[in-house]
Amino acid sequence: MVAAAADTASENIGERIGERPRAIARWLLVVAGMIVLMVVVGGITRLTESGLSITRWQPITGTIPPLGQAQWQAEFDHYRQIDQYGAVHAGMTLEQFKGIFFWEYSHRLLGRLIGLVFFLPLVWFWMRRAIPAGYHWRLVALLALGGLQGVFGWLMVRSGLQPGMVEVAPGWLATHLLTALFTLAAIVWTALDLLALEKEGARPARLTGFGLAVGAVLAVQLLYGALMAGLRAGLVTDQWPLMNGAFWPGPTQTGESLGHALFADPAIVHFIHRWWAWVTVAALVGLARRVRKSARPASVAIHSAFGTQIVLGIAVVMAGVPIWLAALHQLVGALVVVATAWGLHELGRRA
Repeated sequence: MVAAAADTASENIGERIGERPRAIARWLLVVAGMIVLMVVVGGITRLTESGLSITRWQPITGTIPPLGQAQWQAEFDHYRQIDQYGAVHAGMTLEQFKGIFFWEYSHRLLGRLIGLVFFLPLVWFWMRRAIPAGYHWRLVALLALGGLQGVFGWLMVRSGLQPGMVEVAPGWLATHLLTALFTLAAIVWTALDLLALEKEGARPARLTGFGLAVGAVLAVQLLYGALMAGLRAGLVTDQWPLMNGAFWPGPTQTGESLGHALFADPAIVHFIHRWWAWVTVAALVGLARRVRKSARPASVAIHSAFGTQIVLGIAVVMAGVPIWLAALHQLVGALVVVATAWGLHELGRRA
């Protein structure tokens, strides 16, 4: 029995030595960086009306772009069959089509690459017994979230391919973006858990009640940001703080239900996104103050991210939503999510 106990202890020690929390955390942070890039490319794809340029979902064969004139012409012919072509890009040449195809293809290719960068190291770490106890199925869940994100992306594109549609449904766009940002936050949280495990042997952080409230406030703002993109609500006005000379602009679509007004009327969506931002700022200031002593870098990151985002948001509206500025706004939005996840994790560790 003593020998058996010794063998068991030796085996457990061997497993602990094989664990590599820091290496796994670094890998996850690389994936997080790729998701941030994915969010930016997705934003450009939307802003350039490129999202429907690829009308088929081919997870494997779609990795290879058109290689010759005949293949390019076939892709262009597929695109010319949908309603968006006639409504938005009528008269487009094949060379112009290649321009919008580039952004949608890049977006899809980056999604596939993120899947590989997540899946292959996960298998390697698992086989090497390098994953700490309690993290195996969490990592699998994160992989599943990434797969779900791909499904939502295709459902979003398919919504824009329906007869009578000239762009993707705003609801599906919001679902697609929010799932990406939730996945980003979950990956960052897991990486921070692993770094704390490596450094201090700390248990995973937990989400506090205050943290949940902050996350909910931010989620509302992100939802309305996604709806802003889907409805092109940023073009309702180029003024700030007023909207077309008035504080309350009034609806642009009358006679609709309350739900339609709150989630599908461009003027009201813009109004909510504009002013809910300050509720979000108050929540994030509260979070930053709570973690200032224990994690000053996180506090600084939160303040810097939301401060920059507010300035960019105002600039995007007043400049008439130029693509480069809108893409930068979306980039910093993703960084706000990262900074918030960092602050919430620190708060959860203290709890």
